[in-house]
Amino acid sequence: MTLLRTALLTTMGALALAACGDAKTDPSKEQDKIANVAAPAGKTWSQVVSFDADGGAVMGNPDAPIKLHEFGAFTCGHCAQFAKDSHEELKRDFVDTGRVSYKLTPFMLHPVDAISGAIVKCTGPDRFFPLADATFLEHEAFIAGPSKPQPGIEEAMKLPPAQRFVALAKGWGIDQFYQQRGVPAATIQQCLSKVENVEAIEKGTNAGVEKYQITGTPTFVINGQVAEGVAAWGLLRDRLRTMGAR
Repeated sequence: MTLLRTALLTTMGALALAACGDAKTDPSKEQDKIANVAAPAGKTWSQVVSFDADGGAVMGNPDAPIKLHEFGAFTCGHCAQFAKDSHEELKRDFVDTGRVSYKLTPFMLHPVDAISGAIVKCTGPDRFFPLADATFLEHEAFIAGPSKPQPGIEEAMKLPPAQRFVALAKGWGIDQFYQQRGVPAATIQQCLSKVENVEAIEKGTNAGVEKYQITGTPTFVINGQVAEGVAAWGLLRDRLRTMGAR
């Protein structure tokens, strides 16, 4: 049974976020300082965004010598705190220098993550990070509906897949959250009616678990290696500086 199907059969009350956050120390040797790389004319590197072959959203210089990859769940409070602590500085001091690219793969701890991840991806690369930021930075508003029992969720679970995720988004108030932030209702309806958009979040999660043995979020991978014990911005910022982005 796949992760998504398993999760959709669990109790849909309060979110179970026990796998959200874990930290240990992981020292690294200081490396030579990396020179800045000029962005394309008329842009900053943080305005250069695309989806890669794995379906993750990549911001910044595609040839950056330091490639930062976050597996983050929209329902995860630790991920939200990381976004609050990092989003301005990460873009300004690391991505916009051309020395660091930042990839975000929406990770599924709860079906809400699959639904919200699908909606954010369906808006396209230009809107992906603004909406991801809004989801993390306004975590309390986003999680308000899903964090308590809602009428109609059990009935929604019985619907055919092409209707189920639309109904769940309505039941949890996820559709209203994104509509209030500029995503048309029709876009949400079309997105969630295509089950493959929701399944793509599950596939990205399963691929991350298989490749990197991810057990909690946020998990950061730097140049293909898991940054063990680094789950907060201060530790990650120090790691990037140690690697030469300073």
